[in-house]
Amino acid sequence: MPTSLGQQLLATLAPFFPDAKTVGSWIGGEYVAGAGDAIRLVDPATGQEFLSYADAGVDVVAKVTQAAVAGQTAWAALSAAQRGRVMFEIGRVLRAHIEPLAQLESLSVGKPIRDCRGEVTKVAEMFEYYAGWADKLHGEVIPVPSGHLNYTRREPFGVLLLITPWNAPVFTCGWNVAPAIAAGNAVLLKPSELTPLSSLAVAALAEKAGLPKGVINVITGYGHTTGQAAIASPVVKKVVFVGSPATGGKIAAASAQRGIPCVLELGGKSANIVFEDADLARACVGAQSAIFAAAGQSCVAGSRLLVQRGVYDRFVAMLAEGARRLRTGAPLSPDTEVGPIQNAKQYEHVLGMIRSGLREGAEVVEGSDGKPADQGYFVRPTVLKNVRNDMEVARTEIFGPVVVAIPFDTEEEAIAIANDSEFGLAGAVWTNNVARAHRVAAQVKAGTFWINTYKVINVASPFGGFDASGYGRSSGTDALHEYTQVKSVWVETSANPAVAFGYAPGIGA
Repeated sequence: MPTSLGQQLLATLAPFFPDAKTVGSWIGGEYVAGAGDAIRLVDPATGQEFLSYADAGVDVVAKVTQAAVAGQTAWAALSAAQRGRVMFEIGRVLRAHIEPLAQLESLSVGKPIRDCRGEVTKVAEMFEYYAGWADKLHGEVIPVPSGHLNYTRREPFGVLLLITPWNAPVFTCGWNVAPAIAAGNAVLLKPSELTPLSSLAVAALAEKAGLPKGVINVITGYGHTTGQAAIASPVVKKVVFVGSPATGGKIAAASAQRGIPCVLELGGKSANIVFEDADLARACVGAQSAIFAAAGQSCVAGSRLLVQRGVYDRFVAMLAEGARRLRTGAPLSPDTEVGPIQNAKQYEHVLGMIRSGLREGAEVVEGSDGKPADQGYFVRPTVLKNVRNDMEVARTEIFGPVVVAIPFDTEEEAIAIANDSEFGLAGAVWTNNVARAHRVAAQVKAGTFWINTYKVINVASPFGGFDASGYGRSSGTDALHEYTQVKSVWVETSANPAVAFGYAPGIGA
């Protein structure tokens, strides 16, 4: 039986799915319960189970692929302008449901409610942005040297599989679904089995806004069962994955066996570089946002803080004071700034990484010493100093509110330390030297880089990683290119085309 929190979540979900008694999949406009093993959902603020539901499994995947093919056929039959109008309406409907969506996200993920309201608003913006692109996605005429007319068409793949993570399910739902359907595709969306609720609600609202049934389908279940079955389906033509490097490697291998492409948005260990000449007060606030927002559960978190030695002690003390004042608490409280870690496995990883840092000689200036909290999966915002870049805490993604402060002396050393990582997702520099700012931005290995700011992301700007942080881009016009395939069309225009090979019987002598 669901606990009071489970009942609250089901009540919040009820307006979207009136007949639902538990969590299920959304397939071609129908709510379908799974038949596999039980998946237990845990309240990260208390550590107590509040709801369980059944893994979708192979049979549900077979049903959802049929619905997606039918939905994509109907969606692609509309004109591009019609698709754009539907997507604008999706944005409007989402804006009218910001509060219930934010509550679903906050309670199941453990993220502060004020953050969730902002993320749902951004999801609406994503559908609106790509709505404007729907009728502007066109090919080119290529001036080939022969007399032919050669042009290209950008065509949808058909059905895409989108796999999203537990740390930001509603945000990554919009981030991936909006460009995919703008390009004319249908999607199978498999959110993390731990956080499926907000994605289900978005799919239902999209259909309420006029999206044909089957264009957005949500399958709820485990990756090793439901996810694997979806990847193996011959209907799926491309896979987009947001998550850990280890899982991304397995998904890439499974996709490669079928000969289908992937987009992978994986982890990061981003360097946030502070020079002596920076505005230290602004840089301190930026460093807090970079690592402590969302309890550090962000792929672009500024988890490696590189500080020039002349201001190292002063800046670390400033950051520790800021961390001390951040308010940790219940996700729905309007005062909460840092919520809990989302799940027990990740919680143990974060605590273990702190203990590893202490064993290697790091010092806790502020925050956790790696011991569990009295209740729930809370980790206080933590600042570690006296860290070297060869320590495990400086090389492994922690994915929690833990920053490691590393000193450097010169610009060249800062760049070398920043690039001494398998990851290349993001980074930042704080300096009042304009030339230095651009030099560092050009030389640090990262898909996104900020100057005198951090964590500014917009749907119009391309986003993705280098090296172990993945490949492909998942926003901006680059995402539209990821979600289409190019066809080259050749048309003979010559009145008397030359015959390069073969015979034409009955013509000529």
